[in-house]
Amino acid sequence: MAIEHDEEVCVGLSKVAVSETHGEDSPYFAGWRAYDQNPYHELSNPSGVIQMGLAENQVSFDLIERYLEKHSQTMNTTSGFRENALFQDYHGLKSFRQAMASFMEQIRGGRAKFDPDRIVITAGATAANELLTFILADPGDALLVPTPYYPGFDRDLRWRTGVKIVPVHCDSSNNFEITPQALESAYEEAKSNNVKISGLLITNPSNPLGATIKRSVLENILDFVTRKNIHLISDEIYSGSSFCPDEFISVAEILESRNHKESQRVHIVYSLSKDLGLPGFRVGTIYSYNDVVVTTARRMSSFTLISSQTQQLLSLMLSDGDFTENYVRVNRERLKKRYELIVEGLQNAGIECLSGGNAGLFCWMDLKGLLGDFPTKEGELSLWKLMLEEVKVNISPGYSCHCSEPGWFRVCFANMSEETLQVAIRRIHDFMVRRKN
Repeated sequence: MAIEHDEEVCVGLSKVAVSETHGEDSPYFAGWRAYDQNPYHELSNPSGVIQMGLAENQVSFDLIERYLEKHSQTMNTTSGFRENALFQDYHGLKSFRQAMASFMEQIRGGRAKFDPDRIVITAGATAANELLTFILADPGDALLVPTPYYPGFDRDLRWRTGVKIVPVHCDSSNNFEITPQALESAYEEAKSNNVKISGLLITNPSNPLGATIKRSVLENILDFVTRKNIHLISDEIYSGSSFCPDEFISVAEILESRNHKESQRVHIVYSLSKDLGLPGFRVGTIYSYNDVVVTTARRMSSFTLISSQTQQLLSLMLSDGDFTENYVRVNRERLKKRYELIVEGLQNAGIECLSGGNAGLFCWMDLKGLLGDFPTKEGELSLWKLMLEEVKVNISPGYSCHCSEPGWFRVCFANMSEETLQVAIRRIHDFMVRRKN
């Protein structure tokens, strides 16, 4: 029920409350709202909007559901009820931290080791990234973030922290690879504007590119942050979603090859939202090699705890090596199949995607050819709106990812059934045929 207010009364709010840095005016979130108002359903709303702007993994739900059914007695919520219902300290359940450390090692092929005592539990990767930003930077400082980057970072890193983002502009000439020159250029530009750079944040595998970062590039990145004496945050929430496990290299592996030299400036973010498809469980972690960061993060995690019941359930599941080994293998196979399906479908429609895609829940689609000889941001957004309103597919424009080249779009493929994906591909194909005619 609406409440009538005296229009002459104006009660002040905090700067955070009235700030525009929440990022929700981005077309990234506008596409979600359009989908919510007219969601596709094969029976009840076959002309609705298909959501291809949400990086959610639903391709392996059946494996988790089967496991939970098989172990329903073990997962009985009344087991340990009294212990779970009582207050837990900020460290999280030891059994869960041990299970997470083991799982993180497993999806990296055992090439990196993780100490459970360095794991800090958070309510998702969003909370983990914001928490690290609070710890590593002061209001007015900045983090370097290579473009294109996940649109949610504008909210996660800036809104409540008062920290800025300085984009490191990468381009398609080398598949958007992060170069020493691009890092140096962004750093020097910030310096010339009297902006202090406190750290560099990368996503590996990349969101939105859907590609892993090469070892040589990671080596250069570590050298750069060491020279500048700044921090490195490596967001590795898609690490278990690389199609071939050997193609993903964690920054943890680079540190081990260097005998952990300069490791105190490195912090890894992980989550079960993407690899296990459990965003609703709100399970994230910070793994830091810095003792002070670990201690401070634990203190601050009181604002972002995970229920003990959730930790208990997941610790049992992640501790089952047979289940996790089979799940990771099958999930990777299914994601690769989906990726190949959409890339081939788009190619049949005359659309290319970024070459070298090998990870994640999306592809990076190139529609520059539809923007004429001189692609612009305005042209890209008009095309995005056309795709949303006429083709009825919600894809994320490169503009929302701060891509410096108009015409690129992120297209998600794992948050729907294969049948719905085929409908989406057919709609895009028909749209391209109409454009040509």
